[in-house]
Amino acid sequence: MSVAPPTIGMVAGEASGDLLGAHLIAALRTHLPGARFIGIGGPRMQSEGLTSLYPMERLAVRGYAEVLRHYAGLVWMRRKLGRSLLDARPQLFIGVDAPDFNLGLEARLKRAGVPVVHYVSPSIWAWRGGRIAAIARSVDHVLALFPFEPAIFRNAGVAASYVGHPLADLIPEQDQTASTRAQLRIAPGRKVIALLPGSRQSELRYMADTFIATAKLLAQKIDQPLFLVPLVSRETREMFESALYRANAAELPLTILFGHARDALAAADVALVASGTATLEAALLKKPMVITYKMAAASWLLMRRMGYQPYVGLPNILAGEFVVPELLQYDATPENLAQALCNALNDSVLRARLPQRFSAIHRELKCNTAEQAARAVLPMLVAR
Repeated sequence: MSVAPPTIGMVAGEASGDLLGAHLIAALRTHLPGARFIGIGGPRMQSEGLTSLYPMERLAVRGYAEVLRHYAGLVWMRRKLGRSLLDARPQLFIGVDAPDFNLGLEARLKRAGVPVVHYVSPSIWAWRGGRIAAIARSVDHVLALFPFEPAIFRNAGVAASYVGHPLADLIPEQDQTASTRAQLRIAPGRKVIALLPGSRQSELRYMADTFIATAKLLAQKIDQPLFLVPLVSRETREMFESALYRANAAELPLTILFGHARDALAAADVALVASGTATLEAALLKKPMVITYKMAAASWLLMRRMGYQPYVGLPNILAGEFVVPELLQYDATPENLAQALCNALNDSVLRARLPQRFSAIHRELKCNTAEQAARAVLPMLVAR
């Protein structure tokens, strides 16, 4: 008697989760060709066959103040989604990051007898460590992207597997600067500064003006600068262009790219990057950077009180020290950011040593992540 292909629930909440989820779906299909995937995902997951019941953009809010404004709608959507998933009777549910949304959904599904995997450990080692008890109640297995994470979960009685980070698989270890500059037709001699103010509209709202003011200061200090600004959507591009207009910055030597964040970083001499996955991408491309972030004052106050480490940027967390500067919230003034970027451009010792540190991180994270993740969850399906 033939066995029906499994139904697997999945939910991702933003672009980085959409990429992770898409790669995992593709890896699972090599083992389970007829599997059905249902939940919430973006264009990448949908292109791999996920049926998305709600737009992923509804989950892409960050910071306590921002989440509170959308709280009622998110709770309603989670309740409806949970009902739809239980009606679909999945053999497995995989929550991809988005812990504030997914953990409540996962707890409901686990109580109903659905095996639950959470892909991407919540940053309990950085802040809100008390969540580990909620994670233990909500999930059966955690797939961790960083090597120090599984031990934390196992000590709390939660099964966990280290699967590496997919960006380390996707980004070549060799330097890509010359080839990317040729591809983008950047003239020799230009000093290229990548500006990555974030992928969410909420991030542009708090950071676009500061990034542009910083670029204006740098343009006065650097010979032949070129600013590359990758933005992921029409809305974020419009917000950035409005900020350019407010700053009377139409004459800046600046090119806005639609997406292509990796190209902007690969071509850059230095990068100004909003804290998040893009900082890891910059590190894997072996680029000097300055990490920054701004958010609502109330959100910043709460996060500062719950933080455990002196750094927030992934390159510094993985290195265990400040290998690149972080200028956050009230310290993130255009003057401070411009000075830090100039220092990174002109420090020859830093520019020689930093690629070595980042290369070691790259090798540790390169594990064929999607296949490792698929192999970690397949026994949970077989056991059913």
